[in-house]
Amino acid sequence: MLEWTRRQSRTRGGIVTGLDIGSSKVCCVIAQIQGEGSFEILGVGHQLSKGIKSGIVIDMDEVVTSIVNAVHTAEKMAGLTIRDVMISVNGAHLKSINFAVELSVSGHAIDEADIRRALFQARQADKDSDLQILHNIPTGYILDGTKGIRDPRGMYGDRLRVAVHTILSKPGALYNLSTCVARSHLEISGSIAAAYASGLACLVEDERELGAILIDMGGSTTSFAVFYEGQLQYTGCVPLGGDHVTMDIARCFLTTLTHAERLKTLHGSAVASVSDERETIVVPLVGESRGEGINQMPRSALVAIIRPRIEETFEHIRTRLLKAGVDLSQGRRIVLTGGGSQLAGVREIASLILGKNIRLGRPLSLGSSEISQNASFSTCIGLLSYGQAEYLAYLQAMPQNWQQWIVAKFKSFFKYIW
Repeated sequence: MLEWTRRQSRTRGGIVTGLDIGSSKVCCVIAQIQGEGSFEILGVGHQLSKGIKSGIVIDMDEVVTSIVNAVHTAEKMAGLTIRDVMISVNGAHLKSINFAVELSVSGHAIDEADIRRALFQARQADKDSDLQILHNIPTGYILDGTKGIRDPRGMYGDRLRVAVHTILSKPGALYNLSTCVARSHLEISGSIAAAYASGLACLVEDERELGAILIDMGGSTTSFAVFYEGQLQYTGCVPLGGDHVTMDIARCFLTTLTHAERLKTLHGSAVASVSDERETIVVPLVGESRGEGINQMPRSALVAIIRPRIEETFEHIRTRLLKAGVDLSQGRRIVLTGGGSQLAGVREIASLILGKNIRLGRPLSLGSSEISQNASFSTCIGLLSYGQAEYLAYLQAMPQNWQQWIVAKFKSFFKYIW
């Protein structure tokens, strides 16, 4: 089993860049880290995505063009040139599994080396050599039978049990995505599962602690992440999204995809209303000249097309969650985000099928920033949050590492002269 290697944090001057390469859009956001939990947006660029389908690269040239245009726009607004980006990874090819690793720690205080040893054992637990590790996250610790330990470092005991959540991916999907980034003259400083990033952006700390399910509705996929006790517990993705709704409208109304998207945006809803039969919408037919071949349909016909696809999406999510052992009857909060969540009636359908109250999530920690009001930017802002946490952890560890380096150099010098 190969590991998707992550380089040491190379954030320069506290600048972090998130690059969300989605099926419907490519979004680049450049930010200046100001402190824990806050950053200032310097530049934003987004471009219509081409060459990506269900999180998989299908046309490298198109993907590179979309990335370059989005990054250039963000760089122009920020007034600087970037080299490193945090990227999102999404798609049904991702696999989420949980391990429990037990090791002996008697005779010394638990340290970072013990945690790394547990993570290494977790890597060996899955023998599927065809997959690469995207995330390897400790989710809980049990020391000598005592549960609920958040951080065992510095503690003494005999047996340490570590619960580890691992996200795996097909190496080909990651390689193709990284190749597109490299051909855009950029380097990858980190790669994060899209649903995980969206959860970091949209969930408050109490929601992650008490239990929450984040559902990110994108163009050709709908991904979800389960959080509990402050940690990511499970992730998944179904190959259904807003583009499938658009395609259904185009096929049923015999119109173009452009007009179908417009009808969905302006008149679409997943829930019927009393005025739907009286309200009519104009549907241009595909292949007809402008002004000719116009068809008028009741709005109820549009709702009848949209609702089944939305219901199907949440039914698939419900099945995946139950199969993973997630008890929906427990008090888990469900938060919807992503561009697809902005369609009227989606919240009501989700509540009906999943049996929970639904909150619409948007990026937090951005104050009155314009993109904080747009759920389409949730993943990209989550990439910034992830990069910010890594950068602050890197700064915190630097003095200790620097002192150790100086001591090692002095020891080497004195050993040499004596």
